[in-house]
Amino acid sequence: MKQMKSIALCLLLLSPAAMALTLDEARQQGRVGETLSGYISARAQDSETQALVERINQGRQQQYQALAQRNNTTVAEVGRIAGQKLIERAAAAGQYVRGINGQWMKKDP
Repeated sequence: MKQMKSIALCLLLLSPAAMALTLDEARQQGRVGETLSGYISARAQDSETQALVERINQGRQQQYQALAQRNNTTVAEVGRIAGQKLIERAAAAGQYVRGINGQWMKKDP
């Protein structure tokens, strides 16, 4: 019985959800960066990063839509305001942001 519990625990720890890339990890590894639109963009082209970007951006889209409706504005305007704030917060060393010129740059601490 004890061996079955150990096997179950190992399977749980190795599940895709337990091994999923987090936004903080992706930022630290330079795999994603913030953009002026309020959404993250992938710098790496692997499937794990792409899935993370899609999941995060879908969540942000829903949040921006709710805020836009409450404040009688557009989703794009909410995203633009959020993008400015997110880029300002990306000041931790090694985090990337996409500038007005479309180029990626590392933010200084």
